[in-house]
Order: sequence, then structure tokens, then C-alpha cells
Amino acid sequence: MRAPWRTAVDDGRRVVVVTGASGGVGRATARAFAARGDRVALLARGREGLAAAADEVQRAGGEALTVSVDMADAKAVEDAAQQVVDAYGHIDVWVNDAFTGVFAPFTEITPDEFRRVTEVTYLGFVFGTRAALRHMLPRDRGTIVQVGSALAYRGVPLQAAYCGAKHAIQGFNESLRCELLHSRSRVRTTMVQLPGLNTPQFDWVLNRMPGRARPVAPVYQPEVAARAIVHAAGHARRREYWVGGSTAATLVANAVIPGLLDRYLARTAFDGQQEGGTRGSHGPGNLWEPADGPHGHDHGAHGRFDDEAIGHSPQEWASRNRGRVGAGLLAAGVGAAVTAGLRRKARAV
Repeated sequence: MRAPWRTAVDDGRRVVVVTGASGGVGRATARAFAARGDRVALLARGREGLAAAADEVQRAGGEALTVSVDMADAKAVEDAAQQVVDAYGHIDVWVNDAFTGVFAPFTEITPDEFRRVTEVTYLGFVFGTRAALRHMLPRDRGTIVQVGSALAYRGVPLQAAYCGAKHAIQGFNESLRCELLHSRSRVRTTMVQLPGLNTPQFDWVLNRMPGRARPVAPVYQPEVAARAIVHAAGHARRREYWVGGSTAATLVANAVIPGLLDRYLARTAFDGQQEGGTRGSHGPGNLWEPADGPHGHDHGAHGRFDDEAIGHSPQEWASRNRGRVGAGLLAAGVGAAVTAGLRRKARAV
């Protein structure tokens, strides 16, 4: 039986588009798809990172196509998608991951900076989704994965622009999903909510804090996120995946005790998002220009937190395998009930 994405003229390998593919989670995700033998189109602004990512994809067993594009430019994103279709014939999976951010109190972020974060981090997802749908809907097949965050539900101080964009993506994706269900489309969309990750973003975002930016602990390696994204692409009937115990704990707490969480984050999140004793970088970061442009360098997938980053997440495994987990819990419950019944009978005898 042919795979659902195979056509009469291709060799059955999926065509996957990853935005923000030059570094961090996007870079790790591109490698993970390549390890499955997929054709991977790498979309990002930078050149050095894209070239290095393409080399990694090829060494991992995939086929790479690089497209330099600013995701805030709707026409450029449409053209990028067309380049992928011209090269490979169609698009099976589109992963929206590109973003930028500012670490600063809201009153210290200029209107232009806030607009730029919103255009890249939110509208970039909108434009990417629109470009993907343009090619998926006529075929009535394909999957769009929105890379989210625990911050899509729970805002934190010092990241107002980023949190606002992630909240917007959540609402946009829910609306789109309902529309696809209404039309009985076989095109799927799903979202993956991530925890704090060891990526280069904390060295290249615009930072106005006294110390160097860092993720709130616990910190996970980007490969944990990549595994979840690849799984979500193949199991997109599920509306959402949570990655990492900290994500699950944050989202549950926000649903149950949001006011208490406000006060907790007010006390802890300022210090928790910066390194004491180190001076923050107050340059423009990658807000307006890529950090790996012609005069930059390749930053790779990992940031500077390898010493503390966690490479595996039991929660993420359980999320991907909740059917087996549920069956195991049910079997354990049945076994316990049977054992208890036998013990009662033994005592009666």
C-alpha cells in the first residue's frame, strides 16, 4: 500500500518545510526529519546557518533545499513555498518555527520593536500557514505543525512581545483547525508547546536586562523538542502536544491557580530569566538582521547551557505514547483490583 503522501511521480519521500531552520529548534528538527530520509526545505534569513544546516541534513540521510526568506514578508514566503514545490512537486509537512524576541520590561520596548517581534513570530506563522495551505488544500493532504510554547498560555514578565505572539498563534491555530474540520479537509494542523530550551536564541535576541538572558530552569535540549515535532507531524489528528514536565506543570497551574502564578512569576521570573554577575548584550540582536548573515557565523542548534540541559523527557515520551501509557495504567488498575479481590476471598476462606 502506498504511503498517503506518495504520488505517481515521486519516490515516496516526504517533503518537509522547516522555518527558522538555521539554528535552535528548527535546526534540530531539520536533522530529525532528515534522519528519516525526508527531503527538507530549510527556510531562514541567515546564510551561514542555512549552509551548515543543509550540510547536516545531507549527512543525516536527507535531501536539502535552502531558501533565504524573511518570514515577516508575506510575498517572499509565498515565493519560498513555490520554490519548494517547483523543486519537489508538493509539500507534505510545513513546520512553523521562526521567531525573534526582546528581553525587556514592556515599557522599554519601542513600538517598532514590538511590531517587528509580532510580524516575525506571529504573522510569520500566519504567512507560512497560508503558503502551505495554498499547496496542500488542492491535494487534500498535508500537515502543518505550529511550534508553540508554554508561553502560548502563560505570559511571563520581560517577554511581553513574544508571549503576545505565542498567545495569538494559539488562537489563530484553533480557529483554523475548526475550519478544516468543518470542511472535512484531510489537511491537518497541530501545535507543540515547548519548555525552556538550550538554544542560541538567548545570545542573539535583543536584551535590555542587566544580566545575560537565559531560559527558566529546567532547560531541555532542542532534540527533545525535535522528536516531539517529528512525532506530531505524523500524528496530527491530535490538536496539541506538551513537551517537558515544566510545560505540563505550568499549563495545569495556570488553569487552576492563575492569580497565584502571577504572584509567583512576579517574584521569581525576573531573576530566573537572566544570569547574575554577567552583563547583558544591549545590541539589536537578530531583530532586524540575522545573527548568521554575511558577517556573522553559524550558531548551530545548541546554546551555552549544555552542562545543565536535559536530553530526555519522560513527560514528552508519555505524551507521544499516551495510548500505551493509558493501557498500562488500566492494566495496572485491573491487576490491582483482581489482586485485592483474591485477597478478600482468601481471608473469607
